[in-house]
Amino acid sequence: MARFIVEVMLKPEILDPQGAAIAAALPRLGFAGLTSVRQGKRFEIEIEGPATAEKIAEIESAAELLLANLVIENFVVRVDE
Repeated sequence: MARFIVEVMLKPEILDPQGAAIAAALPRLGFAGLTSVRQGKRFEIEIEGPATAEKIAEIESAAELLLANLVIENFVVRVDE
């Protein structure tokens, strides 16, 4: 069995109001020196068998079609060892 991690983040040029709200709240909670927060999504996908190049390509296709909105988001797929 192999596990993949798909991390989806807004593109840098896209405003992130949820991240901005978190960044504004953190100093009020005693966390100083933080300059920016970006909010994203993480997906953990398990498959049967090993993490082959074909399986990685399949997970990337799933991310392109369903997990990420490519107009405003980027994604990264990695194998979780």
